[in-house]
Amino acid sequence: MPEPGPAVVLVLGAAVWPGGAPSPTLRRRALHGAHLVQTGRADHLIGCGGVGRHPPAEAVVIVALARTAGVTAVSEEAASTSTRENLRLAQPLLHGLGAGSVIIVTDWYHAPRAWIIAWGIGIRANLSCPTLAGTSWQGQAKSALREVPALMVAVVRAGIDRLSVRR
Repeated sequence: MPEPGPAVVLVLGAAVWPGGAPSPTLRRRALHGAHLVQTGRADHLIGCGGVGRHPPAEAVVIVALARTAGVTAVSEEAASTSTRENLRLAQPLLHGLGAGSVIIVTDWYHAPRAWIIAWGIGIRANLSCPTLAGTSWQGQAKSALREVPALMVAVVRAGIDRLSVRR
């Protein structure tokens, strides 16, 4: 049975390119999150991510893409610089919205680590990943390999976080 309260999509950030253009990864994630709201699977979208190498903040670009796609129920978490911060800094927004369920939008290779981090800090979430159509297998392989050690660290840290969440 679904939790009471709105379903909220957390779109995790990715690179913003020079001139404020979304990277293909950021565009895929943002439009997938917008699609979840447009099709009724979610009620609200939160764009996550601060300013990286190029401004503006990833969250600002995510929300702009969602609005262009017709989604008006949006919020920004524009201070984070990591997946952990994306999720931790989105928690007050989730509480403020009275979120009943959370859907994390990220790519398949990043999804296990994002879910583990969310679990560790007390966010019960489902995952939804955009299609990778048009992406290179080399880029996907590189990203997946980078996730292996990061996932191991996340598992350990999530265990520590869970202990503090339960206290």
